[in-house]
Amino acid sequence: MKGMPRPFHQAPPLLEGPAPAPPRPCPPRPPMEAEAEARLLLQEARESIEAARSYRRELRHRLGGLQQARQQIRESATLTRDVLEQHFNDLKGTLKKLLDERLMSLLQEVDAIEQESIKPLDECQKLIEHGVSTADDLLQEGESAVRGDVGQQNEKLCNFTKKALHIQLDSLPEVPSLVDVPCLSAQLDDCLLTILKNEIFRHGTVASRPPVQLEEFVEKPGGILVRWCKVDDDFVPQDYRLQYRKSTASHFEDVYVGSETEFIVLHIDPNVDYQFRVCARGDGRQEWSPWSVPQIGRTTLVPHEWTTGLEGYSLSSRRNIALRNDSQSCGVLYSKAPTYFCGQTLTFRIETVGQPDRRDSLGVCVEQQNGYDSLQRDKAVCISTNGAVFVNGKEMTNQLPAVTSGSTVTFDMEVVQLGPSSNEGGNFKLRVTISSNNREVVFDWVLDQCCVSLYFGCSFSYPGWKVLVF
Repeated sequence: MKGMPRPFHQAPPLLEGPAPAPPRPCPPRPPMEAEAEARLLLQEARESIEAARSYRRELRHRLGGLQQARQQIRESATLTRDVLEQHFNDLKGTLKKLLDERLMSLLQEVDAIEQESIKPLDECQKLIEHGVSTADDLLQEGESAVRGDVGQQNEKLCNFTKKALHIQLDSLPEVPSLVDVPCLSAQLDDCLLTILKNEIFRHGTVASRPPVQLEEFVEKPGGILVRWCKVDDDFVPQDYRLQYRKSTASHFEDVYVGSETEFIVLHIDPNVDYQFRVCARGDGRQEWSPWSVPQIGRTTLVPHEWTTGLEGYSLSSRRNIALRNDSQSCGVLYSKAPTYFCGQTLTFRIETVGQPDRRDSLGVCVEQQNGYDSLQRDKAVCISTNGAVFVNGKEMTNQLPAVTSGSTVTFDMEVVQLGPSSNEGGNFKLRVTISSNNREVVFDWVLDQCCVSLYFGCSFSYPGWKVLVF
C-alpha cells in the first residue's frame, strides 16, 4: 500500500567453513636479477633526466625566440613611429613652404595689377591738375583784364581772349568710369581643402609585415644564391630590390634590381656573415615596399680562382675573371686548385668575345696537364666556343649553341654508383650536365679513378675573350 514502509530484507548468513590460508611471502629474487633491475631503473632514470634537460633547453630556446619576436615587434613599431612622425613633419614643413610661396606669388600679382592700373590714373591726374593750374592762371588774368584801366583794358582783354582760345576751354580729359577700372578680388576655392583632406586621409599605410620575404640561401664558391618570395597574395610586384652588407658594416648597398626572384651575390668572403634584405615595387607604382626582415647568410666555400702566371691571360684583382690578352703564347689556363666538387654548379659567364676557334674550350678536368693548347683531351670534358661538346678528347654528336657575349655555360656533375667497388678503383662514372643558352646535354663520363673534386680551365686562341667563373 502506498505510504507503507518497505520490509527489511536481511542478507543470508555466511556459510561457515575452514579459514583461508594466509598469503605466502614472495620468494627473494636472485642477486643478479635484482642488480639488473636496479641498473635498468637507473638507466631509465638517467634517460628521463636527459630528456628533461633537453626539454628544458628547447623550452628556453623557444622563450628566446619569443623574446626576439617581441623585440622585433617593438623595435619595428618604434621605427615605424619615427618614420611616420618624420614624414608628416616633413610634409608639414613642405606644405607650409608651398603655401607661403603661393601666397607670396598671389600678393606679387596683386601688386603688379595695382601698379599697372594706377599708372594711367596718375597720368590722367597730372593732366587734370595741369589743366586746373592753367585755368587758375587764366582766371586771374581775365579778372585782372576786366578790372584793369580803361586805357589798357582793350589790350588785356584781347590778349586774354586769344589765350583762352589757344587753351581750348571746351576740351576736357576723359576720366574712366568705375566699371572700366580694375576692382581686385581673390578667388579662393574651398574644394582644395576637400581634395587635400581626402588625399591626406588616404596618404600612407601601416603594414604588419612586408609583402616579400627572403626564402633561401644557397652556398656558392665565393658567393651566395639568394631566393625570395611574395607572401602577400594581394600584392602584384613589378620589380624587386635586393641589398646586402657585411654584419660589421653600417649601411646596406644595392646588389640587384629586377623582376627575378633569385640572384647570385658574388665577391662574398667565405666564413663571414652577411645581412640581406629585399623589398618590392608594386605594379605601376614608384615607391618601394617596406624591407623584409633582415636575415644572415654565409658561404663556407672558397671562391673559384684562376691560377696566376700564365703569360697569355690577364686576371682581375679577385682572380675570378680571365682576359685573353695579345700575347702570342697559347695554352690552357687552369684553376688555382681543384675547387669544383660534384653536386655543385660551376658557371662560366662570357663577358666579351674575340675571334672564335675550333680549339677554344671551357670545361673541367681531373688534373692539370701542361703542354696542351686545349681541354679537348683525355680526362677532361669541355665545350668549344662554337658549341661542340668534347668528352675525353672526342666530339659528341649533340651540340650546344655557340657562345656569345653574355652567354652563361654551366656544368653540373653527380656521382653514379656502379657497385661496392666503384670507389675503390676501376671505372668511376660521373653524370654530367652541360647547359648553355637554354639548351643542355647530359652524358656519363667514365674515369679510371675516384674523383669528386675537379679543376676547371679555359683556352682561347685569339685575344678579346673575357670569362668570369663562379
